[in-house]
Amino acid sequence: MANDGLNTRGNWGSKLAFIFAASGSAIGLGSIWRFPIMVGLNGGAVFVFAYLLAVILIGFPLMLTELTIGRHTQKNPVGAFKALRPGTPWKLVGYTGVVTGICILSYYSVIAGWSVGYLYKTLIGAFRGEMTWARSDQIFSSFTSNPLQVLICFLLVIILTTYVISKGVKGGIERWSKILMPMLFILIIIMAIRALTLKGAGPGVSFYLKPDFSKINPKLFFYAVGQAFFSLSLGMGTMITYGSYISKDDNLSSSAGWVCFSTTLVALLAGIIIFPTLFATPGINPQDFQANTGLMFQVFPLIISKLPGGYIFGLLFFILLLVAALTSTISLLEVPTAFLIDEHNWKREKAAAVIGTAAFLLGIPSALSSGASPFLTRIDLMMKMDLVFGNIMLAVGGLFITIFVAYVWGIPQALKEISHGNRSFKIKPLWIFSVKILAPLAIIAILIFTIILA
Repeated sequence: MANDGLNTRGNWGSKLAFIFAASGSAIGLGSIWRFPIMVGLNGGAVFVFAYLLAVILIGFPLMLTELTIGRHTQKNPVGAFKALRPGTPWKLVGYTGVVTGICILSYYSVIAGWSVGYLYKTLIGAFRGEMTWARSDQIFSSFTSNPLQVLICFLLVIILTTYVISKGVKGGIERWSKILMPMLFILIIIMAIRALTLKGAGPGVSFYLKPDFSKINPKLFFYAVGQAFFSLSLGMGTMITYGSYISKDDNLSSSAGWVCFSTTLVALLAGIIIFPTLFATPGINPQDFQANTGLMFQVFPLIISKLPGGYIFGLLFFILLLVAALTSTISLLEVPTAFLIDEHNWKREKAAAVIGTAAFLLGIPSALSSGASPFLTRIDLMMKMDLVFGNIMLAVGGLFITIFVAYVWGIPQALKEISHGNRSFKIKPLWIFSVKILAPLAIIAILIFTIILA
């Protein structure tokens, strides 16, 4: 591993290191920021129930599938498909994942940059005193319409991410995941406990954890499967890349299970922070909790200003958002970096710097699309990028990966790889059913539903 910072691939130092890194990839703004929004829009606790089912029946099998491809080939997504089916168009699935990862990184880092800006605003006391919706909205609009502020925060996130990736698997991703992930869990547990102790938190807990099964409908499950699928970083080859660094002695099934468990736990804790807090905060109507890129940044200053100890609560929250975002931007940058290292023998530092620069340049229009540029704001470029790459392209990638394993590479070959480090794969029937039938059908349904809604 001495050359991990050069062009060698590297490996995880331990199974725990992989779990931290892969969980960090999956635990991002999708779990802490998007998951509570989806809960609020889809009936509260009944959506949580549907989401848990989706993680167990579809998310976990897909996670295991990608890890299996990665460990078997010891390659990035492009190299993996080339190795398993050389000279065929299947390598295009890998290329699609690499491009998708760069595109998601470009706009995802913009939102991560908002966390930097709001952490600074909280630190200097910008949200103290009487805070109304109009004032909060004005602060957000003023921030996102200032191109210099937004671009500086965006650039800081890209620089931090590039630095971590340039240090390699052990020296970069593993080392920082060991710091960031425990920090994230500690922060979110502290905040969840604080939220549960708020006066008036009870109705929020009931809304979040007491399901009304009369609200179950097909639309609910479409959204739940989509949230599970996207929050676990599936479909773009991230888990293929991370799986390629796993030792043959490790149990892939338990590794995938721990990643799914930790990701789901953080998402659930995020809801415990948000809903009791929203219901306990005077002057806020929880029904106004709608899905848009900036709403978390508009709502939370109201909460900070009204809560006892809101200053500390606010600092913790935006540190939490930033940590969660960084653990995901790191994994997004690693996929194309590994591609350049494996397929073109680039040095790691050069690959990380080039991809990081490309992601920054590609993300400038998204950074300017929330007020800084009237034209880009009018066409809502960031939301369009998220629709195309964060929804449709991820689903397309996941669909082809499951089809490849089920019907091209073959279930027997995949099971042979899974058996290394796991002689008794007790949930084999569930995995086979999901990969061959349930997951492809669910992803096709999500794609159709997304395109219709678009």
